[in-house]
Amino acid sequence: MAAHRKPRPRSVSGNTGRTAATLALAGAATATAFEGTGHAEPNLTPAQVKARVDKLYQEAEVATEKYNGAKEDARKAERRLNTLRDEAARRQEQLNEARDALGSVAAAQYRRGGLDPALQLVLSPDPDHYLDGAAFAERAGHRQATAVARVRKQLREIEQLRGAARVQLASLRSRQTELSRQKKTIDGKLDAAQRLLDRLSAADRARIGDGSAHPDRASRATATGRDGLTAPDSAPNPRAAAAIAYAYSKLGSPYVWGATGPDAFDCSGLVQAAYRSAGVSLPRTTYAQIDAGRRVSRAELLPGDLVFFYSGFSHVGLYIGNGQMIHAPNPSAPVRIAPIDEMPLTGATRVV
Repeated sequence: MAAHRKPRPRSVSGNTGRTAATLALAGAATATAFEGTGHAEPNLTPAQVKARVDKLYQEAEVATEKYNGAKEDARKAERRLNTLRDEAARRQEQLNEARDALGSVAAAQYRRGGLDPALQLVLSPDPDHYLDGAAFAERAGHRQATAVARVRKQLREIEQLRGAARVQLASLRSRQTELSRQKKTIDGKLDAAQRLLDRLSAADRARIGDGSAHPDRASRATATGRDGLTAPDSAPNPRAAAAIAYAYSKLGSPYVWGATGPDAFDCSGLVQAAYRSAGVSLPRTTYAQIDAGRRVSRAELLPGDLVFFYSGFSHVGLYIGNGQMIHAPNPSAPVRIAPIDEMPLTGATRVV
């Protein structure tokens, strides 16, 4: 009976109370740690904020280039899908015409008192299976056999087209899922960067150079070569000069991820648009643009070359000479002129 006695309640002032209090404090600390950088971290210096913001922007740009690539893949998959569907519809029309012709022959033979086995295809619920019969080839006349063989071929081609369309549809849906995932990543990185910048005063933001330190810089840097910059006409050929002239004309345009102009750009979008204006087609993403021409060393750089940064070639600018480039930096700064030394240069390509 003693084993079934109800245990005597303990005072909350004992070990249980102390344990509960400890757990409550630990839970509060954990909750605070996950509420965000504003609550979990001490006040950061402007330099620390700049370092973290730069890292977030660079990570967002990596995701942006993946987004751009997925978007291009999705467009290609959609175009291919539409082509396959159009071709399947055209083949179906041809098949219907062929089967109608066979049906007319079958009707005529039926009125004469018999139906050629070859023409039973028209009435079969499973024509492909019917055609597999060995007796068919022996009994069908040459002309009718040829006509039916054509129908059979059309049936198979249509099924192949539909199968390819199903593959393309799956590919398109996969690319759309990737687009959504990369968009979420980009938005998260940019929101985190903005929250960090919002913690600084306007003066501090200007001091760390987040784009507001010299708001008139882009407007002062014109195609005449002022501020010691190379003018577009110093490019080695007319197409490079035209690309640089276009980039100069876009100084001050906002950075928008995924944009290719004419009023906003991301880094690879600006380079692509600049050379498109010169009649040169470039791939959409930085990691494809790096292979769009001949690799050149830093010592060989000429105006019009593409200059790439970071280990994955996730950022690109258009070299204009004198160690300067025009690029679309990030959402905190518009299209502007900058030294190529402001980021780690990892490659360069000459496309014309």
